[in-house]
This record gives sequence, C-alpha cells and structure tokens, in this order.
Amino acid sequence: MTILDRILPDVRRELDAAREVMPLDELKRRAADAPAPRDFAGVLTAHGFGLIAEIKRRSPSVGPMREENVNAAAATYGASSHVRAVSILTNRKHFGMGIEDLARLRASLPQPILRKDFFIDEYQILEARAHGADAILLMANVLDATQLRDFHQIALELGMEALFEIHTLDEIALLPKSARVVGINSRKFKSTSGFVGSTGSSQKDFSLEMSVFDLVTHLPAGCLRVAESGLAPDTIASVSSKFDAALVGTSLLRDQRGLAACLAEFESAIEAQSYTHEK
Repeated sequence: MTILDRILPDVRRELDAAREVMPLDELKRRAADAPAPRDFAGVLTAHGFGLIAEIKRRSPSVGPMREENVNAAAATYGASSHVRAVSILTNRKHFGMGIEDLARLRASLPQPILRKDFFIDEYQILEARAHGADAILLMANVLDATQLRDFHQIALELGMEALFEIHTLDEIALLPKSARVVGINSRKFKSTSGFVGSTGSSQKDFSLEMSVFDLVTHLPAGCLRVAESGLAPDTIASVSSKFDAALVGTSLLRDQRGLAACLAEFESAIEAQSYTHEK
C-alpha cells in the first residue's frame, strides 16, 4: 500500500464525521458569511520569490514536529516579510490538526491562508471558505482532470484560489486551463516505502525525490510556480531562479535551534539570491 492508500480512507471518515456535525446547507451559509478572501495568487507575484510557510503537528514522512516551533509558528510567520502565505494542514489523523485550527490561526495571521488537505469532495471546499481559507490544495495524484477543473471552479466562485499539486509529467497534462498556481511536490506519495513517520520518528526524510523539480520547464506558460517539500536554507538557491515561491514546513518546524533561527536562515538565503539576480 502507498501512503495515499492509507490516508484517503481516513480522509473519507473525517469527511463523513464533519457532515454529521454540520449539514451542507448550514456550511453554505457560513461560507457566504466568512471574512472576505485574501489574494493568495497576488501575494506570490508582488515581491519576488518568497515562502509559503507551513503549520502542522506531525507528518507521515518523519513523524512529530517540534512542539515549541509549532506553537511559535503563527507569530513568527506573521512578522516575516518573506512569508507570502501560510499553509495549514487540516488532516487530523496524519498531520495532527483540524479545520478549527485553521479558523483559529487565520485570526492572528495577516497573510493569505492555504488549506492543505486531501480534497475529494465539494463539502471540503465550502468548509475551507467557511473557516476562513483563502486557497485550497488540489492534488493531481488524487483527483482526475474533471474534478481538478470543477473543484477549481467552485473555489473561484467562493473567491478562493487553488494550488494545483503535481508530481509527474503525466499529472501536468491533467491541469485545467484555469490553473494559475502550480506546485511541484518532491514527496513520493505513491511510493510503498519512505514514510517512516506513520509509525515512528526519523531525523532523515526518506520520502523525497528532489529531481522532480526539473519538471518546472514543463509547467503551463504564465503560471505561478511553487516548489514543495524537502527544501532547506542551503538548497533554496536551487529553486529560487526557476520558481516563484517555495512551500516549506518540516525543516522549519523540526529545527532544534527554534523556528525563528531557521526562518532567519531562509530569509538570508532568499535575500542573497535576490541580490545575485539583480546584479
């Protein structure tokens, strides 16, 4: 079984439980009354290369994050001029957080919020907007071409944007023409090994395949390009000239020196690259 084979049934169970608590009609009313969406795509174009910084409590790839770092994330990210947006995991069983965490954190963050989850149903999109999300993640290894197109249209109608996530050349072909923000994720979700955090903890991440970032040349012309997973301050230079942003979570949230120290290294690396490109 791949990690997706293990995660998706749990996603469906969490979705069924959410429906029991809040009927669809009530969710639609709450989505309509939610705070106006912030411009997720706009912030990725306004100030050059930057970060989409993530908040999660654990991950299937390596296990628990450092609690002190998770607790400091909102304040630290919120004060950073290099954090363009914040990604919040809402899958409880595998990442340790729920949709209520998104609503709580959004109130204290000035940046747009990406709800990062395994979207398989329209209900989750409405749920994201009702709790204040400004963008959602749509994964091309979970959804087919029709679903990617239709789910994006629903998000746009609600005032949100989508980060489309691909892992292979074949998945790029599934993207709808409306796709504006596309991420390449180096994590091998369809591998049958490497996700040691599902049962324990590891300092090394065995679930990555960094060469997949080379697919950037095949992305649709004009889209905003996001490098996802596996990046550290000393590797940010490898993507900053080809991508518009990097989505970074584990390296920040597990750093033993503290979140602020790691983020400062990312910021210095980004500034150094910006200076090099300007010259």
